[in-house]
Amino acid sequence: MIVCKSPAEIDRMRGANEVVAAVLTDLAGAIAPGVTTGELDERAEALIRAAGATPAFKGYHGYPAALCVSINDEVIHGIPSPTRRLAEGDIVSVDVGAVLDGFVGDSAVTFPVGAVPERAAMLMRVTQEALYRAILAVKVGGRVSDIGDAVQRHVEAHGCSVVREFVGHGIGTAMHEEPQVPNYGPPGRGARLTEGMVVAIEPMVNLGRPAVRVLDDGWTAVTRDRSLSAHFEHTVAVAEEGPFVLTARGDERFDEVLASAGLAAPDGVEARWRKRTRLK
Repeated sequence: MIVCKSPAEIDRMRGANEVVAAVLTDLAGAIAPGVTTGELDERAEALIRAAGATPAFKGYHGYPAALCVSINDEVIHGIPSPTRRLAEGDIVSVDVGAVLDGFVGDSAVTFPVGAVPERAAMLMRVTQEALYRAILAVKVGGRVSDIGDAVQRHVEAHGCSVVREFVGHGIGTAMHEEPQVPNYGPPGRGARLTEGMVVAIEPMVNLGRPAVRVLDDGWTAVTRDRSLSAHFEHTVAVAEEGPFVLTARGDERFDEVLASAGLAAPDGVEARWRKRTRLK
């Protein structure tokens, strides 16, 4: 069952999502060669708890950490370790979840570690562009598969592939709610997008083929062909006036990324996605 939130509930959801956005902004400055993924996890958990929230991932189905930190060919759900150090040229996907005031926030970013090869930079750029194209597809009266179609078309046009085994999801008082939000089409299928729906849109994109497998730790998903993978995610509310990105970060420029993807930014996109105080 899909649970639509009232304007007041979506306003309450902003708290957890703003915590998540703040943690990702902080971690962006902490990621560097030599830093361990365990150090990133400790830093994130301290920030989450200092904000009065709790880590959404820690203990979820037995997951042992506050962050998921996935490096290079790791797609999602990489477990932080005190001995795993970032290296120059790595790309690292950081997924953050927090619970505050009974609601969950969820967002992910793939960061470069120092200077990265052009193919890695291209993969990250295409994945982020695909996320923003998907956000533009969030329209009252549309269908859930319109979101995935927007991702798939952009990703495959650049010679990359979309992971099929893992998908986005509804989110609210629980981490995973209905509907599932695949990152592939065709458009015009699935649940109709309705005022008050909140979804976590999260393209997972491989430089090589789409197939993945899960390692023996039971969590870490990696590409079968060992190609690089990137992951970007935002939590987005469906509203009549357009998508409301609850996890928007202060360092993001939606208009610039849309322009790099060959899209004209809609009028007022920055105000709508970044500066709105509450839904009407």
